[in-house]
Formats: sequence, C-alpha cells, structure tokens
Amino acid sequence: MSATLLLTFVVLYFLILLGVAWYTSRNSNNESFFIGNRNSNWMLVAFGMIGTSLSGVTFVSVPGTVGPAGFTYFQVVIGYFIGYFIVAYVLLPLYYRLNLTSIYTYLHDRFGMTSYKTGALFFIISRILGATARLYLVINVLQIFILDDLHVPFSVTAFIILAMILLYTFEGGVKTIVFTDTLQTTFMLLGLVVCVIYIMNNMHFSFSESMHALSEKQFTRMINSTPNSAGFWMKQVIGGAFITIGMTGLDQEMMQKNISVKNLKDSQKNMITFSFILVLVNFLFLLLGGLLYLFAEKNGIGVKGDDLFPTIALNHVPGAISIIFIIALISALFPSADGALTALTSCFCIDIIGLKRRTDWNEQQKKRVRLTVHVTFAIIFFLLILMFKAIDNKSIIDIILKVAGFTYGPLLGLFFFGILSKRKIDDSKAIWICLLAPLLILGIDFINNIEWYSKQLKLDESTINSISSFSQSIFGKFKIGYELLIYNGLLTYAGLFLISKKEQ
Repeated sequence: MSATLLLTFVVLYFLILLGVAWYTSRNSNNESFFIGNRNSNWMLVAFGMIGTSLSGVTFVSVPGTVGPAGFTYFQVVIGYFIGYFIVAYVLLPLYYRLNLTSIYTYLHDRFGMTSYKTGALFFIISRILGATARLYLVINVLQIFILDDLHVPFSVTAFIILAMILLYTFEGGVKTIVFTDTLQTTFMLLGLVVCVIYIMNNMHFSFSESMHALSEKQFTRMINSTPNSAGFWMKQVIGGAFITIGMTGLDQEMMQKNISVKNLKDSQKNMITFSFILVLVNFLFLLLGGLLYLFAEKNGIGVKGDDLFPTIALNHVPGAISIIFIIALISALFPSADGALTALTSCFCIDIIGLKRRTDWNEQQKKRVRLTVHVTFAIIFFLLILMFKAIDNKSIIDIILKVAGFTYGPLLGLFFFGILSKRKIDDSKAIWICLLAPLLILGIDFINNIEWYSKQLKLDESTINSISSFSQSIFGKFKIGYELLIYNGLLTYAGLFLISKKEQ
C-alpha cells in the first residue's frame, strides 16, 4: 500500500473532523468549552466515551498482549466493569448535587484550597503523562509505516498532528468533542470489526472454530490463579475496578463529558450503557489479538507485541483493509488527545488560575487566557512525545497503568477520605501527604518489580541482581500488580487521617 495514498486518507479524515468542529463550535463561549452548556445527549456521550477510554493503546497494545498473556487482560476488564457502577452511583450523584464544573471543586468545599489545588495538580500530571504516552504510540505507528517512507522526521509528524488536534478543539471544547468522539468511535469500531472478519475469513474460521484454534494455542486462558503473581485474578479485578474509579471517576477529562449531560439520571444511563459496550469491545480486541498471532504464525511473520497489528494490517492484507486500519487508528488517536487537551485546559483555568472566580476579567479576557493555556499544553504534549520517542518502549499500556497507580492514588485517597470520613484535615499539610505516599510506594514497587524497572531504565546486571536478591528476602515470590493504585490510595488515606481531627 502506497504511503502517499494512506496519507491522503489521513488528511481527508482530518478535513471531515474540521468540518464537524466548525459546525458545532458556532456561537461557542467558555461554558461551551468547559461543560458543553450542560446540554449534551447522553447516548452520544456514552458512545463517544468508548473511543476516549480505549484510545490507540487498546487498539495497538491489547492485541499484542495475547501472545505472552492470553486473554488474562480480561480480568482487568471485569474490574473496569465493576468500577463504572461505583462511579455511576457514588461519584456522579456527588458531582451533580454540587453542580460542579470541575470535579476538584469538591476538595475545596470539603477540605480547603490546598487540597483543591493538590487534586487538580495530580490530575494535570496524570493526564499529561497518560495522554502523551497514548499519542506517542499511534504517532509512532504512523511514522514507521507511512511517513518514514516519505522521509518526514518524527518531530514534524508529531507537530502536525498536535496542530490538527489544536485546530479543531480551539473554540468548541467539550461541545465539539462530544460529536467528534462519536464520529471517531464509529470509525474505530468499524476498523476493529472489519479486521476481525477479514482474518477469520482468511483463516477459513467460523467464530467457534476461531475460539477452538485459539484454545489449542492456550491464547484463551483468562484466569491467573497464582496468588503471588502480579497477574493474579483477584489483584487484576480489584485493581481494574480502582483504575476505573481513578482514571474515570476522579478524572476531569472523563467526568467533564459526563457532567455535560442534562441531568444525573441520563448521566448514569450513559455510564452503565458505556460499561456494557466496553466489555464487549475489549473482548473483540483480545479475539483479534489471538487471530493475528495465528495469522502471523501461518504466514511466517516474525513480529509480536505493539508491532503485531500494524505490521499485518499495513503489509500483509489487501489495500482496502489497510486504509480501514489507518482510519481506525487515527480515530483511536484523536479522542484520547482532544479530550485530554480540553480537560487540562479546563482544569488549569478553573482550578489553578481560578478563572470563574476572577471578577476583574471580562469574558473576552477569560477567553484569551483559556486559549493561551490550550496552546501551552499542546506544546508540553509535543515535548513529552519526543521524550517517549527517545525511550522507545515496546509496551506502552504497562507504562500508562503503572503511572496511573502513582498519580491517581493521592486523588483516590483525598476523595474517599472526604466521602467516607467526617473528619477535618489540616489542609496546609495535604500536599505533603499526597507527595509522600506515591514516593514511598514508588520505592516499594521499585524493589518488588526490579525486573520491570530494569527494562525501562536499562540498569546493569549487577544492580538488578543485588536489588532482586534484596526483594526476595522481603517479599518472597509476591509481586505487586495493578492493585498498586489501591496501596497508594490507602497510604494517602492513612496519612490524611494522621493530620485530621474530629470536626466540631
């Protein structure tokens, strides 16, 4: 497939997005940008959130995990499913009752200004790192399989794509994103279904025959029953539930779309509908991953991990399938980036700068500040994408979930201390607790999972062996998995308890 032809389809797709953005951003103001004037259709939000939650990481990384881990990622997906119900019936009622634009305003009302800004700061750090990691993965695929052939440098590719995203989110914000995410989710799911059907037909498999062939290769193994393993099913399910609570329920980007829905009942319908669809879609990604490994083995294709799906879709299938893959991949890229840029802008303007509290600025001045912040975050995205390129990790999904464990843990501790306890904390000390907890957990996790960190940091063999020996003397064979977020949240909760007293 010609790189020029594929690039043409990318440009055409972007022009469609620009058209949608122009139409939806007419007569927009700051309220449109931040919360869509609280007039979003819950069905559109539910459908669009699928694209935001999955992103290019799911599209590329999850199929690649099937080779070494089978369907065990589905353990985490079950946890996600449970977590969405907690978000729908514990957190959403709180946000609607307080009529929040930024969910971190709750921390101000409950604890004070320091806790409020600490929560917002941790969201900003979390979302910047997570969004840029997702963006890097998809941009790198486009670079390797299309733009390298056209001799376009990676930095130019990253700059142009970020400029595209900036262009269509500049005015409309959430009001625009609700519609563009719906369009992009449609294309992404279409690409997933078409690729599954093509591979099954090429292998002459029905669905039942596919599952049988995957079972013979042990790809369908779903339950890890080894308690000491990082992938033990209970750790994965509980960890997945709390990852959802943190990365969805305590995340301004995800909640910004939900609280743009007219009322609580519709917002809850959105969340529950979305959770059922997400389980099905993740199963299809795992099924596709297994089929891709079978296809690669049959055709002598020696790739795996994050490179598996792009290599097959762009080099070993008909041109029409390659075009559908590229459109689907771009559709997976944009929702995770446009929503992140918008949410970060909203959070910084409302929570850090205090845009809504500034009575000395008129609407035009506030808009100018908001646009400046929007562009600034796009520049930060660009610099971090270049950093990820320098690291060049082959399994981005592990990095994203690991980072989430550290950065969303303090948010989890803050919110649940406020919800579950009636105690009053010393607000001025909240930031130190929220910084200390993840640092302690990082030290523990570094010792416990030295093998994982050694791959990222490229440590020498002697250092790895000495730390590994020390780790076994403390933890034995026990490995920390995705429940890392829970440990972090519990430590934050305990720290907040120490600096609290009974409210008079």
